[in-house]
Amino acid sequence: MRLRHPSGRTVHLTCGLSLTDAATPAEAFAMLDRAATELRAGLAEGPGRSRPLTIALRLSHPLAAALVDDGRARTRLRAELDTRNLEVVTLSGGPDAEGGGTPPGGTPETAPDAEAGGAAPDGSPEASPDAGAGTAQAPTGGGLPDWSEPARLQHTLELARILVDLLPEDEVRGAVGTCGLGRRDVWDEAHEKATARHLRRLSGGLADLAWRVGRAVRVGFEPQPAYVLDSPEETVAALARVDKDRLGVCLDLARVARDWPAPQDGIDRLTDAGLSVITVRITDPAVAWQPILRHLLAADTARTEYIEVGGDGTEAPDLAYVIGQLTALGLVPESEPCTAP
Repeated sequence: MRLRHPSGRTVHLTCGLSLTDAATPAEAFAMLDRAATELRAGLAEGPGRSRPLTIALRLSHPLAAALVDDGRARTRLRAELDTRNLEVVTLSGGPDAEGGGTPPGGTPETAPDAEAGGAAPDGSPEASPDAGAGTAQAPTGGGLPDWSEPARLQHTLELARILVDLLPEDEVRGAVGTCGLGRRDVWDEAHEKATARHLRRLSGGLADLAWRVGRAVRVGFEPQPAYVLDSPEETVAALARVDKDRLGVCLDLARVARDWPAPQDGIDRLTDAGLSVITVRITDPAVAWQPILRHLLAADTARTEYIEVGGDGTEAPDLAYVIGQLTALGLVPESEPCTAP
């Protein structure tokens, strides 16, 4: 759902929709009807029911690999989404989207640089310049390796390539979420140096994709407990040298409310350092996320572009309730006149 902030900026309200149980495009198509029906049921007869429903899509590794290799499958998926009045503006490449089989480049636990392929700017595999670099390997407890491994870079660029073909016709950019670089308990200088290389390649790949297709994709890194990105201070320090036009942060507001002593001050610290809060997620109705969202959407500016409801398997807040909270802040559907609260 596209909402207009009093500042004039468009803010997308999205619902998490997981296709991580689908390993092939055919399985994904079969899942869409049920998933779309369940999402729309949560709207009851409230505002936005008849409008296009914007979703934050989660794809399994095999499904993403199949889609990036098959342009016709991407076209078919886009058509299936259009038929169900669904729009996609974000894809998740974070830990909660990492079900569905062995990732490219290695086992779920590890993917050595000497064996895993890198990624060309369009997401296709290529020989990794890190091969033989001897990067230490980080167990991640399943799913893709951390950002010190090229498999993470490859998968993220694949998601960006898929997303530009799924965006609505009138949208010029979208976002991909990813993990907070890697687990702190295994982080060392080798991980840090390899990650810096991969983030530079990520920025270059995103820039090349935007130049070729005329649509931009930004990537948000999610701070998480026990990860290199955890507190606001650690996040600012770790991302100090990244390309801030294309790379930023993704915040789970429930985690921020629980783990950050002063959430609003923490967000100010991120934005004062030039980091964009690309996406925020509302995943737990029992946590007081409302004050943080109000801080992000103050009347003079909108400091986030995508607001995702649910999507990680928890009991998410009611979508109609979230719409009501945003309306109280002065956000209205794009087709309606926007007035400040």
